[in-house]
Amino acid sequence: MSAPATPEVLWAQRSNKTDAAKNFIYLTISVPDVQPSNLKLDLKPQSLTFSGHSDSLKRDYHLELEFYAEIDKEESKINHTAKNIEIVLRKKELKEEFWPRLLKDAKKVHFLKTDFDKWVDEDEQDEAPEDDLGNMGGMGGMPGMGDMSSMMGGAGGDFGGIDFSKLGGGMGGEEGEEEGEEDDDEDEDMPELEEDETASKPASKIEEVA
Repeated sequence: MSAPATPEVLWAQRSNKTDAAKNFIYLTISVPDVQPSNLKLDLKPQSLTFSGHSDSLKRDYHLELEFYAEIDKEESKINHTAKNIEIVLRKKELKEEFWPRLLKDAKKVHFLKTDFDKWVDEDEQDEAPEDDLGNMGGMGGMPGMGDMSSMMGGAGGDFGGIDFSKLGGGMGGEEGEEEGEEDDDEDEDMPELEEDETASKPASKIEEVA
């Protein structure tokens, strides 16, 4: 058997000095079609270990993360869907400033990327919509995962009803749509130009005959 692959990990964060519920890390482990029986997730105050087998990709995956600072395991939440494993890690220390990075080691790793769909700049957090994490299951029962029925989401990746299109990265889609509409308009104009050209030719011939 080949060695387990390292999955892609996306992350974003929020920070708040007074409200613990607004002081957390978004973490998405991008491994699709992992059955609960093939998933192991061990969360500790300063680390996370994940192992899972993707049925559709027919590969084993393994991940170990050591966090920049401590998280509150009891207040963290998970949403296991057919597309990925989404986790909200509650930061233990209430702080206005963002973590400078996710991991303790400052060295960059190829599998860790910023989740621009969820990212909000530190000074724009107050303008972001409220995050409803009520549908996400608790982390109780790790690493055995406890009652998976409370953690399982639909194949569509429901994340507690949060509209991520409004959280920083959604503007790109709107711009793309506007550009698409402009392209459509240009395409619609083209046949009209051809008609104008053909309409003008007979007229010139009539003038020559006259």
